Amino acid sequence: MFVVTGITGQVGGAVARELLAAKLPVRAVVRDANKGATWRERGCEVALADLNDARALRAAFQGAEGVFVVLPPMFDPSPGFPEVRVMASALRAALAEARPSRVVCLSTIGAQTRQPHLLNQLGILEQTLGELAVPLAFLRPAWFMENSAWDVAPARERGVVPSFLQPLDKPVPMVATADIGRVAAGLLQERWSGRRVVELEGPRRVSPDDVAKTFSRLLGRPVRMEAVPRATWGDLFTAQGMKNPTPRIQMLDGFNEGWIEFEGTPIRGTVELETVLAEFLKRG
Repeated sequence: MFVVTGITGQVGGAVARELLAAKLPVRAVVRDANKGATWRERGCEVALADLNDARALRAAFQGAEGVFVVLPPMFDPSPGFPEVRVMASALRAALAEARPSRVVCLSTIGAQTRQPHLLNQLGILEQTLGELAVPLAFLRPAWFMENSAWDVAPARERGVVPSFLQPLDKPVPMVATADIGRVAAGLLQERWSGRRVVELEGPRRVSPDDVAKTFSRLLGRPVRMEAVPRATWGDLFTAQGMKNPTPRIQMLDGFNEGWIEFEGTPIRGTVELETVLAEFLKRG
């Protein structure tokens, strides 16, 4: 049995689909029974558990050959990341008691960096789960290509897309969630001992200008990127409802300045940016 948390999200869903395609048994962990209905129809077992509830998680992980762990995205965490610390502690307690054969944990590029930024929350998760006495792999993917979903509307409507990634011609490590799901599902089926770090990016690095050129090809008309001035980010994010925008700003600085990077040599995915953007445009 392979247990997948975050199955209603992009990456967790991709992992589950890969496992199901391989005819492997999957247990979907959801907080809401209604959200598990689709996965039950696909042949999954469904377990109800909140990532803050160690007891429910332990029951969900019981008897698992492999467990895929992913935290919900948190773009506006409280100072010090207390939300992540609670979930990480609950996961560690549950995994320590359930003792699955192996664990694959979704982390991120830059989880190892010491500078303060939004992705430190995955570094905290790595540190907390790293104490487990079970085979453990931290999968550190690059910037998600799917973040460009926010760019579809301005590309279509105005032909001008605001960019926080700067300079506009600077290539950034990016990867598609389909590649992440494929690699994670493969890791769950491998056997190893101890702790592993697997870093992953797409076929090539992508600049904001590359994103604009890809939209131009797909839409058949000019699209360009426009850099959002760094000095305006704090007020802009606050106006959007963020209470603590500093970690997000620090993360963007890390990508732009180049100190959020891989620790080693990443493996390469196969899904191109054009494939991801074309799917977004097809959905309307």
